Amino acid sequence: MTKTKSDESDIKFRHPTSKDGLAVNQLIGRCPPLDTNSVYCNLLQCSHWSGTSVCAEIDNRIMGFISGYRVPDKQDHLFVWQVAVDAEARGKGLAGRMLRELVNRPGSENIRFMQTTINPDNQASWALFESLAAELNTSTQRECLFGRESHFGGRHDDEIMLTIGPF
Repeated sequence: MTKTKSDESDIKFRHPTSKDGLAVNQLIGRCPPLDTNSVYCNLLQCSHWSGTSVCAEIDNRIMGFISGYRVPDKQDHLFVWQVAVDAEARGKGLAGRMLRELVNRPGSENIRFMQTTINPDNQASWALFESLAAELNTSTQRECLFGRESHFGGRHDDEIMLTIGPF
């Protein structure tokens, strides 16, 4: 049997480094509807938040990335900022595998909750995180964190906070 780029054994999960910032920025740019950030922002994510973020490499190319951080006043909460998967690697469960990598890696033992914000119409993201909650056999809660009118002046959809846990 011939291996393809999507074979699970070919995927390497690792902590990002500052050298990944540009590649992460380019990946996110190829993943609409994700909001793009400056390269500088991605450099900071890859260096300052390395312990709570993950890169997925296939053939030495970053094909997936999750940026996350511990909520400052709730250290048992991991906030997932963005989940990006290159078009070539979609449909293989890579996003879910990266989320599991984050909660199962050494250093994450005291994380009991995961939070993220999702636009109301982003069905793929809702399915991803609801699936993780089901796998972890835990509950979810939703609340509007940033409103379209009250926070974005009508220029951006609501950001609904999804909290998964405890797990």
